[in-house]
Amino acid sequence: MSKITREPIDVIELSSRVEMETNGAVVSFVGQVRNHSRGQDVIGLEYEGYEEMAEKVMERIADEATSRWPVQVAMQHRLGKMQVGEVTVAIAVGSPHRDEAFEACRFCIEAIKSEVPIWKKEFGSDGSYWIEGENRTPIRLQSESVEGNDVPAVP
Repeated sequence: MSKITREPIDVIELSSRVEMETNGAVVSFVGQVRNHSRGQDVIGLEYEGYEEMAEKVMERIADEATSRWPVQVAMQHRLGKMQVGEVTVAIAVGSPHRDEAFEACRFCIEAIKSEVPIWKKEFGSDGSYWIEGENRTPIRLQSESVEGNDVPAVP
């Protein structure tokens, strides 16, 4: 089960989807909004994404994990605005043994971060920034003109 949602993620319900009598391990990853990033205060985040494609890519990631390891995978990623402490992404992996569950869970979060068409904007005391990898890109309004800058303005 892979899902994009705009509602809060129920981590316990997600984990229950991979709890089976044959599994000796259930490993979870929960990503949440933290209050700082790159040395700056963060007061909230907003995730935007291409929802239909994001769910399809997440399904492919889950399928890849289940083909590599004897696991079951359930994951959700939230879109929209969130405050510090709110869950942004959750992954639950069930497996007969812990090693496979940990490996598959790590694979899933790394693949989500690199492959799924979801973009993060941080809100801080010094403004709003789109985040790509470890870089902050200031959001420019159409009314702002920066000569010689090839960064397009956000409409």
